[in-house]
Amino acid sequence: MNFDTEMQAALQTFIIESLELLEQIEEGLLSLESLEETSEQINTIFRAAHTIKGSAGLFALEHIVAFTHVIESVLDKLRAGEITVSAALIAILLPCCDHITLLIRNVDNGHFEADSALTAKGNALLAQIQPFLNAELPVKPPKARVSDDPGRIENLGSREINHGNWHLSLRFAEDSLRDGMDPLAFIRYLATLGDIVHLTTLSSSMPDAEAMDAESCYLGFEITLKSAASKAEIEGVFEFVQDNSTIHILPMNSEVEKFINLINALPEDESFLGQILVKSGALTRHELDEVLKQQASVSPEDHSTKRMGEILVEQHTVQEPIVTAALEKQKQIKSNKARENQSIRVDAERLDALIDLIGELVIAGAGVNLQALGSRETNLQEASHEMMRLVEQVRDSALQLRMVPIGTTFNRFQRVVRDVSNELGKDIELLITGGDTEVDKSVVEQISDPLTHLVRNAMDHGIETAELRLARGKPACGILKLNAYHASSTIIIEVQDDGGGLDRDKILAKGIERGLVSPGVVMSDQDVFGLIFEPGFSTAAHVSNLSGRGVGMDVVKRNVAALRGRVDVESQLGVGTTIRIHLPLTLAIIDGFMVGIAQSTFVIPLDHILECVTLPHGNEHHNYMDLRGELLPLIHLQSVFNIPGAALPRKNVVVVEYAENKAGLIVDSLLGEFQTVIKPLGKLFAHLQGIAGSTILGNGKVALIIDVAKLLNFIQRKKTSVPQLQSSPAS
Repeated sequence: MNFDTEMQAALQTFIIESLELLEQIEEGLLSLESLEETSEQINTIFRAAHTIKGSAGLFALEHIVAFTHVIESVLDKLRAGEITVSAALIAILLPCCDHITLLIRNVDNGHFEADSALTAKGNALLAQIQPFLNAELPVKPPKARVSDDPGRIENLGSREINHGNWHLSLRFAEDSLRDGMDPLAFIRYLATLGDIVHLTTLSSSMPDAEAMDAESCYLGFEITLKSAASKAEIEGVFEFVQDNSTIHILPMNSEVEKFINLINALPEDESFLGQILVKSGALTRHELDEVLKQQASVSPEDHSTKRMGEILVEQHTVQEPIVTAALEKQKQIKSNKARENQSIRVDAERLDALIDLIGELVIAGAGVNLQALGSRETNLQEASHEMMRLVEQVRDSALQLRMVPIGTTFNRFQRVVRDVSNELGKDIELLITGGDTEVDKSVVEQISDPLTHLVRNAMDHGIETAELRLARGKPACGILKLNAYHASSTIIIEVQDDGGGLDRDKILAKGIERGLVSPGVVMSDQDVFGLIFEPGFSTAAHVSNLSGRGVGMDVVKRNVAALRGRVDVESQLGVGTTIRIHLPLTLAIIDGFMVGIAQSTFVIPLDHILECVTLPHGNEHHNYMDLRGELLPLIHLQSVFNIPGAALPRKNVVVVEYAENKAGLIVDSLLGEFQTVIKPLGKLFAHLQGIAGSTILGNGKVALIIDVAKLLNFIQRKKTSVPQLQSSPAS
């Protein structure tokens, strides 16, 4: 199948949008069992499937249309109440959703015709879903009939007045009998659509006996009807008399909410009030035409013309709450369409290219600013300052374009938790908070695998079986939480379970056994728990399909470290475990602080710096200093990085903090804040410790960016004893 350039672009749009809709369908299916009111969610799922089917038909992808049509039919029965939401139904619809995804990805790979292997899998799925498709409606009870005895029509079934769902107000034309239209015949025929549970005859229009015409109709009727028929079907009963008679068909008050829900669930493809009401079933086409005729008959100069909603309410054609809901839907549709017109899709590669150019702009701007500061031109310095301010705004705006809510990634784990909990035979509920927290798209893409490892590990090792939980006094259903929030210039992602927690002693014993820890060494809880991230480390007694081989947690630590992040573990035996991943908001540009060591320049990430102080005299060769009564470890960067050069008599200390650990970095000079574009060092320098990357300065020289986390870990490993506080204070 060959497409021209324009159709190729349209096909790519179809593929992207269909995959997004499939994610929406999966999320909707996973949430159905937990919702009390499912009608709106079911309608959303149905519309998504219908859109995929219709779009596939435009490209003649008949195999996708055929498969999706069956799924749409099942969803339609679900929407109509012919089948109910159940675990069995969702269990088959989810694989069907996966199959449609495979079909669309196959199209993305250039295969436009049906694949025999995929067709076989699809047929197997359709066979499983067939019982739901063949489900029959519940058998309705025998319909009541209105007696031919006129005496019973006066007040029929008054004790069941609340059991109906339609109220009919009938005022037959006076000439109905002359025209051969018997009101009782219409009422009898109405009974074939349902049960007349209440009927009242109104005789207030009947004249005195001497003025009465035997061929004239003076009676009116108020009827309560219980029926599954639509408003249009009920209106059809009175088709031959509706032109001259007054027929009002309104849902009972208890049914108004259903029409409001139907209106809210309508697809956003029609923004006219009348069309919205007709599609919801609250208004018939005949009633709409009558209102439009009434509006058209009014002169344009007449400013007293009433709006459609006002006319419908005034004439008792539609209740006011339903009209109000339709007006809100109309407003929502117009707002969404306006918002759609304001947004465009941007290729990720173009966005990355823009970020790279802005990075170069930051570097060039820093060079201009450096030259301006070196001159004595006040105007040049002011212009340079203004330019740097604008560059900062451009940088922040560009980075904001890459920010996406992490909730999209979190929601994918609904399916993972459902499938894995079924495989393990455990009852586990996933709770998601902080889904609207935004993070750089590149970070989101790379954090998915580590999160998957953590979620699976928590379900397999963390959360106990229902029997064990009950024995320990816990609810049978385990809770797994995913949470995200911002803290300073980082994002923190938490994976928390209420399972058995980590056994500190068992982990430490395993670490000693494997030679990772020397016997007798005193370790903090954080250090002991950190052993679980060592390659091949596992305390599992049995190996399962999910875990127990010691593969995975070291991958988590390695991937997070590659994102310039860290992992913390907090656990309490018998209570549960919380694993926190700390990540930078963006990987492209950071605010840094430049320092000089001998002839070299380094950049320290600004968000890790607490303060800068002068190194007290006499502390040049010590590993600790007294910082206002606090013992502060010192790191001599010139020695750590083996930088040649004579030691200066006066040095400075940059106090940094990471993971609640503080240290002082000894440097020669403080050069001020600097917007830093991070450049990777490459594989040749991958072995370097304590260096996160490099950046180009305004003068063209290269400065290395210090990895504060690794430096502080280095200090933690080297720290074996703590000396007494020095007597000389820090200045």
